Amino acid sequence: MGSYELPFGIDRSLLRLDSTDPYLCLHFVIIWVRDLDRSLRFYVDKLGFRVAVDHRFDNGQRWIEVAPADGNAHIGFALLQPDDDAEKLIGPESRVWFITEDVNRKYEEWKARGVQFRHPPEVPAWGGIHTRFEDPDGNSFGIAGFDELTRGVEAQRRALVQKYEAERRAAQEIEIAKQVQARLFPQVRPQAKTLEYAGLCLQARQVGGDYFDFLDLGQQRLGLVIGDVSGKGIAAALLMANLQANLRSQCALALTHPELFLRSVNKLFYENTVDSAYASLFFAEYDDESRRLRYANCGHLSGIIMRGDDACCRLPSTGTLLGLFQDWECKFSEFELAPGDLLTLYTDGVTEALTDRGEEFGEESLIQRLRHYREHPCQAAVEAITNEVRALSPGDQHDDITLIMARCKAGVR
Repeated sequence: MGSYELPFGIDRSLLRLDSTDPYLCLHFVIIWVRDLDRSLRFYVDKLGFRVAVDHRFDNGQRWIEVAPADGNAHIGFALLQPDDDAEKLIGPESRVWFITEDVNRKYEEWKARGVQFRHPPEVPAWGGIHTRFEDPDGNSFGIAGFDELTRGVEAQRRALVQKYEAERRAAQEIEIAKQVQARLFPQVRPQAKTLEYAGLCLQARQVGGDYFDFLDLGQQRLGLVIGDVSGKGIAAALLMANLQANLRSQCALALTHPELFLRSVNKLFYENTVDSAYASLFFAEYDDESRRLRYANCGHLSGIIMRGDDACCRLPSTGTLLGLFQDWECKFSEFELAPGDLLTLYTDGVTEALTDRGEEFGEESLIQRLRHYREHPCQAAVEAITNEVRALSPGDQHDDITLIMARCKAGVR
């Protein structure tokens, strides 16, 4: 709550972080009343209290607790029974005191609403200011204020204003970062006459570390990229932006010198990030004429190719993660696609997504969904599968969910 001490009587029941002693706070004090509804209207309508509890038991009895808007302890109403001694139970001094930073203002406000006060606010020799008021049954309460309290409340308000302003600025900066990162994902799709493709990233937070891209490499070559950088949130987003910039600035090399291209990407990523930063990456170059797929899997999950007969081929890792080693190599492999073949690239946010029972979605479930949606347009299939994965658990999404699907189609060679 800041470096200052909490004002007298404020926030006494804040939960302690340590558990050396059991948590303990004042819950409620009981006053006796003759009419529950009348008392409830008085405390809520005239004093501005809130209703904390209003419960009817199976036997027909009713229990009510009210509390000041800024209070932690409650006042419980005990209903007088016909044989109760009202004079003993409803006393002129309830020994319950309320504190406020401005006794005079509360006095004027409540008096205007018909609250009966014993006397106007007084300043005793010991300092402060106080007065007493009564409820409809004659229970008498004190209300007091202290200079220390007023100063403490003002200090707390200033701290809260600073806290909210800092949170507002942070939220604004996150929103700007979200908008900037959204522009890092592909805004246009390079044309391909023999390949239909689509990609989507559903981020677990406002910004994240998953990355996918579609690159025009020239000479009717298309680059399909998916990656997953270490970490989450802002830190991961910065690494993702670094990786995206490296790939796009170096992709001219990919067509003629693919291994050199990835070595250069790794070198820049290694030099521009901390030692603990790394990324998995799957880079595929698709030849729109020959339907040949040349790819490098840098520590990423295996790509999946579903053939026309629903058989699955995997495109396993051909090298290690990016960013961990300065001297780094990654080999390329090739695969020729046939019309109807479906290429799928994804991050672990898909297969490691958990159901509400703690079970992973898994690769086999993904393959089942690919078979189910294989005849759908790629964009519709990507949206359907990622939404199904996100809906597995009704709670918070724990990781970014990123998916690329690309279907080889018949076309002029």
